[in-house]
Amino acid sequence: MSAKTTGTVKFTLDPKRPPTMTRKAKARLARLADEDIDFTDIPATHGVAWERVGLIPEENKRQITLRIDADVLAFFRSTGNRYQTRMNQVLRSYMSAQRQAGMAQRPRGR
Repeated sequence: MSAKTTGTVKFTLDPKRPPTMTRKAKARLARLADEDIDFTDIPATHGVAWERVGLIPEENKRQITLRIDADVLAFFRSTGNRYQTRMNQVLRSYMSAQRQAGMAQRPRGR
């Protein structure tokens, strides 16, 4: 019996030994016009909501659980995306004002 092939080619990339392009392949790629690129195997992105990723230093942030009054939370959420960043800015402003006034208190234990 002869084995049937599906035409699928499997390739495992070894990051330590990436494939190199030949001069001929590089020249062919350089000559390729944008309109000649075949995008048919790429899924459509119509209606996809793209998000802008901000560069936030992860080591500077802490995830906590915080209880906020419903109306305060509703207000900040109504200001749009990144409302948590705005809440952080308000808290930072309060912190700075307290420090300038010399009223910073040590946290009390429960």
